[in-house]
This record gives sequence, C-alpha cells and structure tokens, in this order.
Amino acid sequence: MAGSHNFDVKAFPLETYVREAAARVEAALARSVAEPAGPSGRLFEAMRYSLLAGGKRLRPVLAIAACEAVGGSVESVMGFACAIEMIHTYSLIHDDLPCMDDDDLRRGRPTNHKVYGEAIATLAGDGLLTDAFRVVASSSPKVSAGVLLQTVIDLADAAGSDGMAGGQVIDLLGEGRVLELKELEVLHRKKTGALFIASVVCGARLGGATEKQLESMRQYGQALGLAFQVADDLLDVESNAEDLGKRTQKDEARGKATYPSLLGIEQSHQLARELASKAHAALADFDHRADPLRALASFAVERKV
Repeated sequence: MAGSHNFDVKAFPLETYVREAAARVEAALARSVAEPAGPSGRLFEAMRYSLLAGGKRLRPVLAIAACEAVGGSVESVMGFACAIEMIHTYSLIHDDLPCMDDDDLRRGRPTNHKVYGEAIATLAGDGLLTDAFRVVASSSPKVSAGVLLQTVIDLADAAGSDGMAGGQVIDLLGEGRVLELKELEVLHRKKTGALFIASVVCGARLGGATEKQLESMRQYGQALGLAFQVADDLLDVESNAEDLGKRTQKDEARGKATYPSLLGIEQSHQLARELASKAHAALADFDHRADPLRALASFAVERKV
C-alpha cells in the first residue's frame, strides 16, 4: 500500500468506470429478480419496474470499487452489489408511498404505487428487501462462510432498525420541528450513511481486506455518506425536477430540516467539500486501485443530479 500516491481527480475516467461497472450490475440485477410469470407475475413486474429503472447505481459501484481497492475480484462482490441495490430500491418504493413522502415521480417516471397501486408497491418493496438476502447469501461460492455471515449481518444492520429504517423514523418524527445540527447528522448517518458504509466495508471484506483496511473503508463511507446527503439537500434547493427526475423543494414544503436550512447554502457547500476531503484522507494508505473511490468522493459533492 502506498501512502504517497498522488491522485488527479480530473485525469481519472470516472464516467467510463461507473458506466462499465453499472452495466455489469444492471445485467446481474436483471437475473436476480424473476421475469413476470405465474400467479405472482404482477409482483415481479412491479419489482423489476423500479429495480431496472436506471439510476446511478452508486452503492453497488462503491462495493465493486472497494473490493477492487483491496485486490478482490468483481465476481466475489457482485451478489452483494445486487443485494444492496435491491435494498436501496425497496427503500425508494416505500419512501414514495402516500403514507411517507407521497411522491409521484422517481427517476423521471411515475413512482411504483402510481403504476401498480399502493398494495402491490408495498409488496414489491418487501420482495426486494427479502430477496436481497437470498441473493447475497447464495452468490459468492468462493467466499468463506464466516465472511459471508458477517456481510449479511452488516447489511441487516445498515437496512434495519438501527440503520436506514431507524433513520426514516427520525426523519418522519422530525417534520415540522427544528432539528439541531447534531440530530440532523444522526438522522442522515442512519438513513443514508449506513448503506454507504455497508457498501464499501462489505465490498472490501468480500475482496479480502485486512481489519485496518476495513476501518479505513468505514471512515471513508461515513464521510462519503454525509457528503452525499449534504449535496442531496443542496440539489433539492438549487436544482429543478426536470434535471433531477424527481420533485424538488419538497423538504421545505414538508417542514424537514436540511443542511441548507440550518447552515445556509454557502456553508453547506463548504461542509460537503470538507467531508469529501475526509473521505480522501481515509484512503491515504491505499494505492492506485482505490482511485475510483477517490473520484467518487469528489463526484459526490460536485454532481448535478
């Protein structure tokens, strides 16, 4: 590992890297959920509608990049990469429901419940969440049972009551109330950050990472997840629905605390840049194989979508 590695973010072909990794994930995802057929065909159709709707595929790409950063192969991480995208997609389907954020646009087209109804949309989310664990548990034959078990535990922690689901509750209960900055950070560490951390930590673990490398990945994921959320809050204020493919200005409309509402626009941009720097610093001991992760940290705060 080379701590003196110099990285030029502008020279790294991130767009190409992400496109190629995402294409591999896309093909694997299409195999992970059955084609619509039989009595449950409508359910599989709804699951595939949201799962195969495109998107950045950022979490699976992060898992692949983390695996490669420690010298692992894409094959050993692909099942997990699919699983974490399935869990992310389930959360979006449920987030969009009338009982939650009540959104009618996602990735530039009608949300799941607008097409399939609330009941099928709820079950599509349930199906994706549950099937994700089958996919990760049955797809890495070369990985030891111990590593696979720890990966499943981490994934459950990230998605469950102490992670994403718990964060969503804090988010719901915080509507219309002014949150302190620390409360907002806890909310986003759970709701958004937990899956980012799991992406890189589990990806690296499946690639054969040492404990020291796993701790570095944890620090990287923590900084990246928060940076991504700050940038997301800024996009909600500064962008438009046509560019984002989803409704904007909705946080303010629902009385939700955001980084711009607490810190202001300029200070929020500054915080995002500081968090990206923290993510870069966490990778100081990694060589050029971690360049995709470095580029992704910069992308997280510079993105326009």
